[in-house]
Amino acid sequence: MSEKQLIFGLDIGTRSVTGIVGYKEGNSFNVVAHDFVLHDTRAMIDGQIHDIEKVAEVTIKVKENLEKIIGKQLKEVCIAAAGRVLVTTSVIVEHSFSSNVEISPDHVSSLEILGVEKAHNEIIDEAYKDIKLHCVGYSVVKYYLNDYEISNLVGQKAHKISANVLATFLPQEVVDSLCSVVEKANLQLAGLTLEPIAAINVAIPEQYRLLNIGLVDIGAGTSDISLTKAGSVVAYGMLPIAGDEITESIMDKYLLEFKTAEQIKLKIDKYRDKIISFKDIMGTSYKITGAEILENIKPTIEMLANNISDKIIELNGGKAPNAVFIVGGGGQIPFFTNILATKLGLPEDRVALRGQEVLKFVNGPKTLKKDPMLVTPIGICLSYYNKNANFIYVTLNGDDVKLYDNGNLTVIDVAAIINFTNNSLFAKRGPDLNYTLNGELITVRGKLGEPAKIMINGEPASINSPVKNKDKITLIESTIGEQVELMIKDTRHYKGNIEIDVNGNKINLPQIIVVNGKLELDSYRISENDIIQILETYTYKEIMDMLEIPTKSRAFVNNNELLMDTVISSGDRIHWEVETLNVNVNLTQIIQESYKETDGEPATKTDSDTTIVPDREPAIVTNIKTVPETAIVSTTESLKEAAKENNLAKSDFTKDVNVTFNFMVTVNGQVITMSEKREYIFVDIFDYIEFDRTRVRGNLICKINSNKANYTDVLKFGDNIEVYWEDNNING
Repeated sequence: MSEKQLIFGLDIGTRSVTGIVGYKEGNSFNVVAHDFVLHDTRAMIDGQIHDIEKVAEVTIKVKENLEKIIGKQLKEVCIAAAGRVLVTTSVIVEHSFSSNVEISPDHVSSLEILGVEKAHNEIIDEAYKDIKLHCVGYSVVKYYLNDYEISNLVGQKAHKISANVLATFLPQEVVDSLCSVVEKANLQLAGLTLEPIAAINVAIPEQYRLLNIGLVDIGAGTSDISLTKAGSVVAYGMLPIAGDEITESIMDKYLLEFKTAEQIKLKIDKYRDKIISFKDIMGTSYKITGAEILENIKPTIEMLANNISDKIIELNGGKAPNAVFIVGGGGQIPFFTNILATKLGLPEDRVALRGQEVLKFVNGPKTLKKDPMLVTPIGICLSYYNKNANFIYVTLNGDDVKLYDNGNLTVIDVAAIINFTNNSLFAKRGPDLNYTLNGELITVRGKLGEPAKIMINGEPASINSPVKNKDKITLIESTIGEQVELMIKDTRHYKGNIEIDVNGNKINLPQIIVVNGKLELDSYRISENDIIQILETYTYKEIMDMLEIPTKSRAFVNNNELLMDTVISSGDRIHWEVETLNVNVNLTQIIQESYKETDGEPATKTDSDTTIVPDREPAIVTNIKTVPETAIVSTTESLKEAAKENNLAKSDFTKDVNVTFNFMVTVNGQVITMSEKREYIFVDIFDYIEFDRTRVRGNLICKINSNKANYTDVLKFGDNIEVYWEDNNING
């Protein structure tokens, strides 16, 4: 585009339509033609088009007048939507990670779209439940890394990222009515922005936005408010009161029709000491000075200033900004800036009209008046160059969508506009697997599903791919991942075997696996909320039974004499002393698959099978690894000879072994571990749970594995115990 290509901007206001034709050259904007036409009727009220035909007629007049001046036909136009219908909200969103991760652009995009989604959800209340709102733009006021403010998240490492997102929305019918006016004037839409954005881009340049400044664009029907701070636009707001309130005050005071009252309002400042003559609708003549009229309508001016002041303070977090700029025709009424400064508690020179001061870069004919009314029309023209919310069409999944291009539109922006939720766009993790293993609650994260599939014009794309006018976009919703599948043998606690030394021979014994009170194989697939115990010990008696050692044998573990309930752990060395006993034991034959899993039940044993099962609940002993074909159990050495050979006293072989055995049961859904002794009865559980038996609250119910229990009943490993008062089922 050539810099001297003419740009046509229209400010379609409540009381008038202003047209500007010009071009940008370097840092200047040159106006070659301008025109201003009042509405004959109240076809617009408070910034909203009520009569499309009437507004189109005025627009056509402005267009034709400008065409006569420039000597050529105008085909495209830039316009702005009024702040009256602008819905803006600011939200804080955050996303946490299970561990520190490096933040990617996709993470940031996901966070931003989450902010837009949250903002949209917050404004969809009773007032907007039947109105289709489109996001016309959003900006990030601040980013936070682990709760600390930061300018750029990408490349940082964090466990939590946050953002303060300011999102703005417009109802669909507002855009449609503006488009209808443009079409009836035989024009094509070249760009669409918002009036407060157009005004602030002229009145508060980027270098001023580090300061906390308010901008109020007071038109006839609406007062649009913007606030800057720390380099960003931090808030937009709107009040449906403006210059028309003053006109209507004159109407009521002097019984005038609207057009006459409007003419009087425009004369007040110049005619303060002069007589203004007019007749009311009853034919009564008035001759009164502008100062007298001004005094009579001063309460309305104060009301307008008071409402605007309250809104500024609300948007600015409960306090006044450092300064306020006023643009638009409605703010030029005498006394207004002084009253507003008083309401805000600011010096009078901190609240000022902005016209000539911010329009120095604008050149034009001598008839061009650089006053506050020109700020927004110039901003609308410049929006074409700045790409502030240009209006484009795309096709999404076969449907036409209107959107507002800020010059950097991506797929993620389109998704936000049509409310394609964050969950639909990004891969979703399947359900977590939660289980308890040896008393520790373990969570295994679910698998990630597939992210949304994105195509632009038939080519693969990503959420950050740029979007342009007439693009055809396909979005296929992301999928949910599966829950992870995990077998016991894949857990970190499972080692497979317990290795002990028996008279110099290495023997591997299988680990015992108890799931929800039942013995299971290592191939058991873990389910949600399973309670699992993987035991790494055997008692001395269990090992004797497995190896078929005579019970009269004396034995020692790590040089300490064994008792029947002594616990044997991996790495222990056992030595048997049996008179004249020399037994060849085929351990492979003894231990191999003594029970095989067949439809959940033990298989029938053959005559050749030798069963090796611990003396606990019936166990399935499988998966034995690294067992020697033949292990010789030689126990002919006497205790005395062993002591002599090892230079040890007899007492060294007989000292007590201080070991503990973790005995686990479930009480009222909670796993408890007892380790003081080898055998427990029901009443022992009260030493491990909080349950007040001194204050009776009904019938005391005691159950073991859903069966009625007595206090003296012996407990088994993995029992499921219930104890409660019958009347109100209050646990402990």
